[in-house]
Amino acid sequence: MRYHHLRFDIWLCLLLALFVSILPASLTERFLSRNYENYVEEHTVAEGEIGGMAGADVFRAQTIEDLETHDTFTVVSPGIEYRNRGAGYYGNQYLHALTLPSGERVAAAINMENVQTEGEYYSGEATLPVGKTVWEDLTSNENFISQIEYSEPLSRRDFYIDMMGSGGKVSRDDYTEPAVMLARVLTVIIFFPLFHALGSRLGIFPAFFTRRKKQTSEWE
Repeated sequence: MRYHHLRFDIWLCLLLALFVSILPASLTERFLSRNYENYVEEHTVAEGEIGGMAGADVFRAQTIEDLETHDTFTVVSPGIEYRNRGAGYYGNQYLHALTLPSGERVAAAINMENVQTEGEYYSGEATLPVGKTVWEDLTSNENFISQIEYSEPLSRRDFYIDMMGSGGKVSRDDYTEPAVMLARVLTVIIFFPLFHALGSRLGIFPAFFTRRKKQTSEWE
């Protein structure tokens, strides 16, 4: 097996570029951390709103008929069954296969932040966020149907329950990390060739590309 090693000049220029990337990455993270507070505020759902915590006055749906006849509602689910029966992406919504108390199964977007659990986490009762019915032909996305119905089929495919609303916050790290990594990569891409070109001009490093000498004709 043949091993290839990077030349010392390449390693050195990479290290220098990575060192320089610390500053723009730090500035990017600081800027986004300030914006994160506004992001959290925009994606925090008040109690009683769609995706918010369900109070005692919110109707507890038992069947699909209850979902169809009430503007808003909640569902009480045993343990963590609401998140363990299958799921998949429908567009930009992550929908879970939710089993209603009647045994019927429907798709639901659930704001996990506002699930209220009474008793043990695995064996207690989970009161899901306030939801509403959204009419949608779920069969238009065959890949989604195959994912969410991997264990058993949905009882209805012409709607899903929106228990997310404007919720669904990501962590601070998840919010800032993509942009911070992009700042690092762009800085390295820009400064690596600059450092190497400077070193080549000073005669410290060998050049990446050398001009071929023009061959002289035997008549010259």
